[in-house]
Amino acid sequence: MRLDPVAMIFDFDGLLMDTESTMVESWRAEWRYHGFELDLADDFWPGHGGDVSQYRYDRLAALVGPSFDRAASHARRMALRGRLHETLDFRPGVRDWLEEARRLGLRLAVASSSPLSWVRDHLNRVGAFDWFEVVATGDEASAHKPDPAVYTTALRRLGIPGKCAIGVEDTPHGIAAAQAAGMRTVAIPNPFVTADKFADADVMLHSAADLPLAALLARLAP
Repeated sequence: MRLDPVAMIFDFDGLLMDTESTMVESWRAEWRYHGFELDLADDFWPGHGGDVSQYRYDRLAALVGPSFDRAASHARRMALRGRLHETLDFRPGVRDWLEEARRLGLRLAVASSSPLSWVRDHLNRVGAFDWFEVVATGDEASAHKPDPAVYTTALRRLGIPGKCAIGVEDTPHGIAAAQAAGMRTVAIPNPFVTADKFADADVMLHSAADLPLAALLARLAP
């Protein structure tokens, strides 16, 4: 029996908007402020959806030594990131997908490890917060991705089983979380993850602009 999706559930950071690049640029600027170059291959990515800012500040403090001012570093980094976010919009093709999903009557949701205030403020800035029936965030999840907690929360609030939704993610641990919640999955890697990491996704695209939503749904049909 065919089970058409009734909902699409999107990750936020790096997927709907490229906040991963603004995050990396802010850390690179802080490393350079202190005369160092950030090595992204050196345990920079945690492999889960949790916040590792404290760990990164600890690494920078170890390089700088006793003169490191964590509060000043944080203020400087967040000021830069805020400026980068002023003109940040959806990643290529995402707005078209969302608008087409709404025309098709698909329900839309977000499942993010970030706080609600972060997701809400970004979506409000581009006039799209109200497009999402459910926004499930790290504020209400018991564990970070790859644990499926935030996805099961979104599904529960939508009132549907995982088999009736498609999860769209930019990281392998996000794909694992969506699959653990029983969902079909679409991977759109962020700029810092290579495509070969997504062998388990049902569909892998380089960009949402690569495929109209109707064609994607046809490809995902059981």
